[in-house]
Amino acid sequence: MAIAQITPRELKERLDRGDTLFLLDVREPHERELCSIGGELIPKDTVAAHVERLPRDREIVVYCRSGGRSQWVAQELIAKHGFTQVLNLSGGILRWSDDVDPLIKKY
Repeated sequence: MAIAQITPRELKERLDRGDTLFLLDVREPHERELCSIGGELIPKDTVAAHVERLPRDREIVVYCRSGGRSQWVAQELIAKHGFTQVLNLSGGILRWSDDVDPLIKKY
């Protein structure tokens, strides 16, 4: 299944425009302490147990460190939980650091 992707620059433009996107950070708490671009922290392995916290009436942008875990979560949200508006942040927070905000710490 192909998951829609959004680049960090596209995400930044949409956030700056005031689009009401729901950012879903699927990293672990210790990663969030190192750096964050905001959103709700629900680690990958706990998303299914907390799916009720996710809006069905807004686009959800899932992100992680490099894009792999978020891609998996995006697929699960669509295939198993029936979400229709899910985007994966291509390249994750590492690419965000490269393309949008070099002050975001790489780890």
